[in-house]
Amino acid sequence: MSQKIGIVGVGRMGANMARRLKEVGYTVSAVYDVRAQSALDLAREIGCEAALSLARVTALSDVVITVVTDDKAMENIYTNKKDNLLKGARGKVFINCATITPKTHVLVEKLAKKAGANSLEACMASSINQARAGTLYLMIGGDEQVFNNVKPLLTKLSDEGKLLRRIGNSGQAAQVKALVNMVMNINTAGLAEGLGLAAAHGLDLKAVMEVFSQTGANSRVLVTDGEDMLNRDHSCFFSASHAAKDSGIALSLAKDKKMDLPLATAAFKQFSKMTKMGLGELDKSGVAELTFKGRGGRGLKK
Repeated sequence: MSQKIGIVGVGRMGANMARRLKEVGYTVSAVYDVRAQSALDLAREIGCEAALSLARVTALSDVVITVVTDDKAMENIYTNKKDNLLKGARGKVFINCATITPKTHVLVEKLAKKAGANSLEACMASSINQARAGTLYLMIGGDEQVFNNVKPLLTKLSDEGKLLRRIGNSGQAAQVKALVNMVMNINTAGLAEGLGLAAAHGLDLKAVMEVFSQTGANSRVLVTDGEDMLNRDHSCFFSASHAAKDSGIALSLAKDKKMDLPLATAAFKQFSKMTKMGLGELDKSGVAELTFKGRGGRGLKK
């Protein structure tokens, strides 16, 4: 494991990926975050440098993993004239894990090649616990040879490769990730409506959930979000604001093909409404606050 790994973006996901890679024997050479204290705290924990610039991360690393928030942040770390990852990047590999528009992944690949480097998208369909355990479901987009060169690293993040899948060329994994989150968000909003309506009629919600689990109403989000909707425990694993962003990406893909997606549009409106109400940093399960009578975010502990 001779490759030195840099991590840019050490929030809940990036920090736990860094911990995992350190744990399995990789040298995490540098971490960087716009919140400098977060990078410093993690650097002290795992024994690496808290880089003060993006170019420094590149200089210290063979492979740089990025986990940023959105397209604007992604473009900034690669194109900012004062400081960016592509300064001195020849021969380096960049693995980009953010959920952003496919066109931005394609742009980054072009910029990396121009700088003599390579990039992949590694879209994650998992959450914080999986990042720490190294059991992320990873969807890869980009050049197959580049993928093969860093595959040993990626296997340590994806249950020894059991959850690792190359989708195709740059941009295609991002398209699939947008669809994954679009369907997940529809299911989450639908579950909230079903449980909210059951509550309004005074039904036993535990019994309703049991019936759901054994019928066509079953879904993955019933397992991950059902109890949280009942208990109003919306500790954030995947925020409502991210749900809105990702549904928006999917809708932009639909617009490109002149397709109308009414369910995706409805889910997008619900999560966007949460954000406007100041509930955007709740977990996506918090969409139940919009459907259970008498809630609307009132009485929540924040």
